[in-house]
Amino acid sequence: MVARHPVATFAEIRDILPHLPDPDREAGDAAAARQQQLTKPPGSLGRLEELAIWCATWQGRHPPRVERPRTCVFAGNHGVAARGVSAYPVEVTAQMVQNFIAGGAAVNQLCRAVDADLRIYEMALDHPTADFTTAPAMTEDECARAMAYGMMAVEPGVDLLALGEMGIANTTAAAALCCALFGGTAAEWTGPGTGVSGAVLERKIATVAAGVDRHRAALTDPLEVLRHFGGHELAAIAGAVIAARMARIPVILDGFATTAAAAVLHALDPRALDHCIVAHMSAEPGHKRLLAAIGKTPLLDLGMRLGEASGATLAIAIVKAAVACHSGMASFAEAGVSNRTA
Repeated sequence: MVARHPVATFAEIRDILPHLPDPDREAGDAAAARQQQLTKPPGSLGRLEELAIWCATWQGRHPPRVERPRTCVFAGNHGVAARGVSAYPVEVTAQMVQNFIAGGAAVNQLCRAVDADLRIYEMALDHPTADFTTAPAMTEDECARAMAYGMMAVEPGVDLLALGEMGIANTTAAAALCCALFGGTAAEWTGPGTGVSGAVLERKIATVAAGVDRHRAALTDPLEVLRHFGGHELAAIAGAVIAARMARIPVILDGFATTAAAAVLHALDPRALDHCIVAHMSAEPGHKRLLAAIGKTPLLDLGMRLGEASGATLAIAIVKAAVACHSGMASFAEAGVSNRTA
């Protein structure tokens, strides 16, 4: 179940992780057994079969159902944006939040198309994080409270959760997170984000490198990495991932920034993201490197790099299709179709 009281310290978050629910093997085994009886050659639906079993395993029931999917978009501002690392001014974060509310963004249309509930969480947009090249982005209290906020966003009754973000300069924060968590150079993790190139991209790379170099001695564990480089919205995503696991809700992660936020939990405990899939391969070059680091294969590769949970919402349709095939197809016996003989 979801925590009744929000956590407020890193110690409380660390205490939760060892007690995350395990996969429900009985439900997963039942789903796997049914797959073998459906009117198709074994494995012929490819990853759709895997998704149905995954959904049953983490919902803890068979058959699985996707009747109340929800998309959550967390929005936050980053102090490092003042260094000119984005093609857009920081005011765009709040403006896009209003666009979400008015129904004019891509994610609104995608939610309508897949019949998903959309929730927008505006996180202290008037109080951006600190510029991580000069100070930690957040205090422990700020970071832990943002994680708690994300945890409280996971409500009973939801059966599939798509997570995403909005925040100018959050690909800069994501690149710094990944560089600090998994090593490598700033150039290997930093990409065009909103479409920057040339001198602006070089400035973005230098900003990531300067931040990681400045705080290297303080990066004692993944939660410290998150507070030094993350944003309020990225911390909230990490919290939502934890709460979804506690509530047995499977999770679809969006692109680079969302996956980077979740990767903090993977660095704490490699099993922490077992209930998560990654919707798509972002065009942001660091995403491919990140997926290799956390062992995830994306569902889609459409060249998307919008954020705002657009890829995750689109992937809801694929999970729905997987569950529909699993639950609705006839078995060989029901259809009177001869099963394979060998």
